[in-house]
Amino acid sequence: MSKKGEAPVGVTLIGERATPGPVVAVTGGRVAIDTGDRVEVYEQQAFLAGARPASYAVRLPPHAKATLAPDGSFIVAEGAAVRALNADGSTRWKLPHDPWHGGTREPRAPGFPAVSPDGKIVSVLTPTLVDDDSRAVLVYDEPHRGYGRDTLLLLDAVSGAVHARRQVPSVASGATQHWQPDGATLILSCWTAWYSWSTWWIDPRTDTLGVRGGTAMREVSGSLPGSAQVLTMRRAESMTHQDDCDELALHDAMTGEQVALFDLEELAADPDYDEFDDAYALDAEHVLVTGKVHPRGQAPEVRHWLFAAVTLQPLGRLRYPGPVSEEVTPLGDGTWLTRQGGQLHHWALAEPPGADGHVQSGTGAGRN
Repeated sequence: MSKKGEAPVGVTLIGERATPGPVVAVTGGRVAIDTGDRVEVYEQQAFLAGARPASYAVRLPPHAKATLAPDGSFIVAEGAAVRALNADGSTRWKLPHDPWHGGTREPRAPGFPAVSPDGKIVSVLTPTLVDDDSRAVLVYDEPHRGYGRDTLLLLDAVSGAVHARRQVPSVASGATQHWQPDGATLILSCWTAWYSWSTWWIDPRTDTLGVRGGTAMREVSGSLPGSAQVLTMRRAESMTHQDDCDELALHDAMTGEQVALFDLEELAADPDYDEFDDAYALDAEHVLVTGKVHPRGQAPEVRHWLFAAVTLQPLGRLRYPGPVSEEVTPLGDGTWLTRQGGQLHHWALAEPPGADGHVQSGTGAGRN
């Protein structure tokens, strides 16, 4: 009997093409590629078919984090401002804010802005400098500047006007945001030095941005299509005694209540060294989890596992014809993209496992 999660799950290569960089967004029928100093935008179907050149491209400031909006514009988080750029690169609006803490490096935003599903609202995290030492929080890389709690802003996507704001108990060095598809919940995850991740379920329809619930040590990873459930990941951090824990969890999007949990160490070849990277909802029935394992006597390798979305039980390990990286982009239709050596590969399940976890025979594509 094979170890849990090791049953082979076949994959089918749908297509491949050269890519100038990683895929950073798939939205509104468009695909955005980060080339390093600019973002190229393609029509999704044409891109998957190998079309070149890009429909348009926008050049970005150094270290900026750009989010593609449904209308084709970009919301860009910088070291001391947030701005909206039109498809031609012109600035629609700009909102300056206190500079992010940077230590020995140039200040830069800890995460990407997020645009509501209807494209009308932008959510962005901003830092807060304070003069009162009693209100300041020690940031490990900025001992000479006083930072208070970060502020979550909801902005009008067209004008940049502030619709709502709320301080959150973080001084973030990392941030991840996720809007539920119905726009009724915004999930915000912040990583603060010495405190790990904190995640909150926020009601964006109130002026005070009321918090419905939260969870510690976990980062939001997305949501299940057609469901009111949200995925989170907990990763071993070695910050406190016995906190080396890797977990995949499912939460109710309205309350944050945990409804399913799986200990990822059950998949580990060496629990002391293996690392689990992220989780991706492929469709309403399947979740893909990536990680790097260290098999005894062998070189470390990246692996992908398939999970049942509702129960978070492993269905098996995806068997690719060659090595893959931890970069995964789900396309929302059960297929996904990976990038390896400058090539982008488009995959589908050869024959999905049954709901009971039994892996049916299929046209497996070799061993990862």
